[in-house]
Amino acid sequence: MKIVKKNKGEYISHSLAKNALTLNEELTVALNKYERDDPVHIDFCFDRNRNLVMGVIPGVADLYAAQIDIPAREYEEVETGETDDEGNVITELIPVPYKPDNTTLTLWGMEIM
Repeated sequence: MKIVKKNKGEYISHSLAKNALTLNEELTVALNKYERDDPVHIDFCFDRNRNLVMGVIPGVADLYAAQIDIPAREYEEVETGETDDEGNVITELIPVPYKPDNTTLTLWGMEIM
């Protein structure tokens, strides 16, 4: 996983175990479950009660703690071993397993509560 520190300050803790990212020992996200055919961006903020939440809620949860950027899912073209009526080899797209190394975690410096 690529780590980017957005600004100066203290950062929330983070750990990665296989595809599970844990933030601030409070919230765990199965990153592979969010992989899509288009890039995915997820915000994590603190709310008024200092709970870490997924998403931004203006005026309620808008103190940025982290962001995750997951690139679009990759596919591999594989021959099926069959041909069509014209003798062309038939292929299909198979999703490549999720790779955490391609994901970027951006941490926002702040005063830790």
